[in-house]
Amino acid sequence: MKRNASSQPRQVASASLDAAQLAVVEQAIAEHQSVAGGLLPLLHQIQEGLGHVPDDAVPLVAEALNLSRAEVHGVLTFYHHFRREEPKGQVVQVCRAESCLACGSDALWKVAQALGDHVTVEPVYCLGLCASSPAVQIGNRCHARMTPDRLQRLVSAQKEAA
Repeated sequence: MKRNASSQPRQVASASLDAAQLAVVEQAIAEHQSVAGGLLPLLHQIQEGLGHVPDDAVPLVAEALNLSRAEVHGVLTFYHHFRREEPKGQVVQVCRAESCLACGSDALWKVAQALGDHVTVEPVYCLGLCASSPAVQIGNRCHARMTPDRLQRLVSAQKEAA
């Protein structure tokens, strides 16, 4: 629910954002604050800059867009794309949609979860590669017709390159 536009804006302090994080959040707010429907692009920009949307950014975003904290939190938790915690190492997303499940993504999911602490494993529900299932996304790159062995090799190769 939006607050009355005539009400005085509250000053919201961020409890644990450091200066660099605050700069990313403020830049995203500045670019999207006056854009109709700017919440999603704003949150995407914060996540792109920080790797996640910190909980302490929620009040700042809500205040800037004249939304309640609950509305911003609701969007963050509704869309599984958004992370609220910083990922550990590489991000491996395993497609869990029907086509990929039918073609073996359960085995990929198990392998990905066993890769260790240097990997953040996330489910996604369609990478758009249904004709080439099963699919994963490692970082920003999609890989189709994935096998458990190939997944292990790709993650290991990217770990060594980093």
